[in-house]
Amino acid sequence: MDYNSALNEERVNNIDDVVDADKEHVWHHMMQHKQYETIDPRVFVEGKGMDLWDAKGQYFLDAMSGGVWTVNVGYGRESIANAMRDQLIKLNYFAAATGTVPASLYAKRLIEKMPGLSRVYYSNSGSEANEKAFKMVRQISHLHHGGKKYKILYRERDYHGTTLGTLAATGQLQRRMDFGPFPEGFVEVPHCLEYRSQYGEVENYGERAADAVEEVILREGPDTIGSLCLETVTAGGGVITPPKGYWDKIQYLCKKYDILLHLDEVVCGLGRTGKWFGYHHYGIKPDIVVAAKGVASGYAAISITATTEAVFDKFKEDANNPTSYFRDVSTFGGCTAGPAAALENMRIIEDENLLENTTLMSERLLNNINDLAQRHEVIGDVRGIGLFCGAELVTDRKTKEPVDEKSIQAVIADCAKNGVLIGSTNRSIPGMNNTLCLSPALICTADQIDEITSAIDAALGRVFA
Repeated sequence: MDYNSALNEERVNNIDDVVDADKEHVWHHMMQHKQYETIDPRVFVEGKGMDLWDAKGQYFLDAMSGGVWTVNVGYGRESIANAMRDQLIKLNYFAAATGTVPASLYAKRLIEKMPGLSRVYYSNSGSEANEKAFKMVRQISHLHHGGKKYKILYRERDYHGTTLGTLAATGQLQRRMDFGPFPEGFVEVPHCLEYRSQYGEVENYGERAADAVEEVILREGPDTIGSLCLETVTAGGGVITPPKGYWDKIQYLCKKYDILLHLDEVVCGLGRTGKWFGYHHYGIKPDIVVAAKGVASGYAAISITATTEAVFDKFKEDANNPTSYFRDVSTFGGCTAGPAAALENMRIIEDENLLENTTLMSERLLNNINDLAQRHEVIGDVRGIGLFCGAELVTDRKTKEPVDEKSIQAVIADCAKNGVLIGSTNRSIPGMNNTLCLSPALICTADQIDEITSAIDAALGRVFA
């Protein structure tokens, strides 16, 4: 019996054996398993568009694109599956020291969306893509700066991955907790969340937040700093859209002090913000950009580290030096299914006008959440861009005291009970995991937006009654 036949039969028949196997053998991500001694884990069996069904037959509307802002074009895209199937039959893999047809074609199509950048390095996760960027910066330091310009600045509240290197560059204490000691040379700069201003009321918070970055640069010494690594729009740290004036000043500082600007677009790249990349909203000219989740909408494991030609050229200036090229490898960067899926994913976004839909639905989503804020005092701040939104919950709007995590989780549980999956800042910043997060697929409709916000409305009413 093939998979589809088995799945159809499972819809009718009991599949407790699947749930039992999961419970006994699968180690789930970001999850306390003690609870599974008395309850069953949720097991999803099928998705279509933004709809999901679990092993118990319960239906959900997914407002988090696979739980972690990934499935940009929705579930059940047969054309992506077919593109991958056809490519796998023709050639499934060869190490990326050589070229393949889909890798070459996708790199060309991608760079067309990234003016100023010219080179694409493939790997298989956002963490790995950021690691590649860090290694580029470190090797450039040794090749061209006598090893001195090695420090990597990162921002409080930003997240860059799960490896020890990317955790060293993560500004979320709970993500880092218990995993140290970390590699040296990673230095934190202050966050840019105006709602939680560190400087009181200032006339131009964006410029003041960027000035704080310059203060760190001067303290550490500009000649020791190789790059500044920032999420263009902070995701898991609270959905933080950069304030006016921030990016202009950051770009100026990087040029002034000869610091490479490395943008992490793992979440907001490939349409999530209503443009192909989040930085397109702000007129930034980065040296390095990484993307992952939306590159193939979760249909394949693929990530990219894109650079300018100037960065690329630094690894070929001395061809007589046997160690001067970028001495890195990603085994699964050679998989052809990834760029094949990414090509079809890009076609879908273009042909179905999903960037335009994202912008249109973003307005409805933010308006709906702001309407909720008029009725629910617990909503202290609403932030977002595109289909990438957050609502920070507080016990008091004047003091901005955050609600406790149990209350946030109760809102999420209430929504799930009523068929809508939403997210939150999760074990990131002690005492500040108080932001509800929304990232519905770029295909979402006005009715689905209304269904999502109606579920939140009802949940807030019940939890904070």
